[in-house]
Amino acid sequence: MEVLYLILGIGLIVFFAVLFFVTFVINRRTPVPKGCENIRISEENCSTCNNTSCSIRERFDIDKVKEDIENEEIKEEE
Repeated sequence: MEVLYLILGIGLIVFFAVLFFVTFVINRRTPVPKGCENIRISEENCSTCNNTSCSIRERFDIDKVKEDIENEEIKEEE
């Protein structure tokens, strides 16, 4: 009976791994909808969003920090 549960557990893990892989590949092959090829996210629109864990928002925050560091380095050189 324990072997049956072990095989069932391994089978479920393999099934979900294959399901994830297949859906990932299908998602990557899906073309971008017409009219959405050149959509750019502006920082102004991003700042109105309440999602604080968004990777796009984090990228904008990182860009701001990089700009601040570069500005401080330029001021120190002068």
